[in-house]
Amino acid sequence: MFRHVVLLSIDPTAGPGAVERIVAALRDLPARIPEVRGYVVGPDAGLADDNASVAIVADFDDESGYLAYRDHPAHQDVIAEFIRPVLVGRAAVQHHVE
Repeated sequence: MFRHVVLLSIDPTAGPGAVERIVAALRDLPARIPEVRGYVVGPDAGLADDNASVAIVADFDDESGYLAYRDHPAHQDVIAEFIRPVLVGRAAVQHHVE
C-alpha cells in the first residue's frame, strides 16, 4: 500500500465556509477516482492555534495509483477551484505502508 498525507493551511480571512467547501469537495474525489483505496479528510478540531486547517490521508495500491490520483482532472479541479485561491501553506509526504 502507498499513502499520501497532506496538511493544508487555509487563509483565516478566506471567509466563512472556505474550509467546509474544501473538505466537501475533497470527500467527493474517491467516487470519481477509482485508484483511491482509502480516503480520510477532515477539518482541524481547533484545539491549537498553530495547527493546519485540513488533513488528508489517502491510500492507494501503489505509487502508480497515487500518481493517477495526483494528476486526475477531478483532483486538479478541486485544487484550482477550492484550495489554491485560499491556501497559505501545505505540507505533504508520500510513503509505503508496511
